[in-house]
Amino acid sequence: MYITITPQKLDDSYRQSVADFVAYLEKENDGKSLEDIEPFFDQYGEQIEVKDVIHGIDANTAKLKKTEPKFYSVTLNPSQRELAHIGNSTDALKDYTRKIMEVYAKAFNREIQGRPITVDDITYYAKIEHQRTYKGTDKAIRENAPFYKEIVALKNEIQKIESGKLVGDIIEKQQLVAQLERDAPHKNNGKMIVQGMSKEGSQSHVHIIVSRKDQSNRYSLSPGSKYKASEVVLNGKTVKRGFDRDAFFKTAETTFDAMFKYNRNYVESYQARKVLVKNPSHYYAKIMGLPTNERTAAFKMLGKAGLHMPLANIPTNKVQLVLKAVKQLRRGMGKAIESGSIGL
Repeated sequence: MYITITPQKLDDSYRQSVADFVAYLEKENDGKSLEDIEPFFDQYGEQIEVKDVIHGIDANTAKLKKTEPKFYSVTLNPSQRELAHIGNSTDALKDYTRKIMEVYAKAFNREIQGRPITVDDITYYAKIEHQRTYKGTDKAIRENAPFYKEIVALKNEIQKIESGKLVGDIIEKQQLVAQLERDAPHKNNGKMIVQGMSKEGSQSHVHIIVSRKDQSNRYSLSPGSKYKASEVVLNGKTVKRGFDRDAFFKTAETTFDAMFKYNRNYVESYQARKVLVKNPSHYYAKIMGLPTNERTAAFKMLGKAGLHMPLANIPTNKVQLVLKAVKQLRRGMGKAIESGSIGL
């Protein structure tokens, strides 16, 4: 499970309305029948209309400056393995989202009128999407890029020949295009993968729009706070502050495992991602110390993520010999996570 929390921006400034972001999330419903669309939902409601989502967020911004985010986007990105475990169920994803928003509320080290924050203080709207498209940062797009560049050049030449601006053999160039498409390293259903093409396999994920203000429109609740859960004395009074992202991410993961009885491999875990960033040699040693079946599964999953590293047969006590390779793994993992394409 890979989760992100981001303030929504437009260029260098924060958006003053959620309308554009809502329209972006509605794109997958274009052309679908009423029975097939995925509507917005919240903690207790279903089938929430777009106009109500926009009004619910835009009207809940009291005393926020133009330089402050009015809302945040939380995305829940289950892996294909996690999706397969729950049968790619929309209902299961909704149940999980609602449970996660309870976890989100508890991650705030704040109080409202002397009591801890609960999900009933949070204004949010969520939407499930079932498709993803390839982006320029994806491994498949980057590695297909040289072939795509040549194909574009050849097609431009064909257009010029057809218009009489250039002399040449159209059939020969078309054959070269076909050969380049066959030689490209990454394909989907036999077709060369290009930017904008839908990704294969289960790609369901959840977008959550969360208001910066609580439901009473009085208290600011920022998951982007620079403070972790802590206390500070202001004007002689002890005040709680901060949002514990670490606790949120950890609990989000254990919640999924508990809800759906999911047996998580080490390389899928939030803790493993942290270790990979801070101490890659320890990450490798941890994988090599797993029981044989779990270690085999770990390298299989890394391979599906496009990280084919020749590490599985190297003894644990040779960690330093593969440190360079593990650093390469870390870079590859980072790119996979950034592109949302990691298939663990």
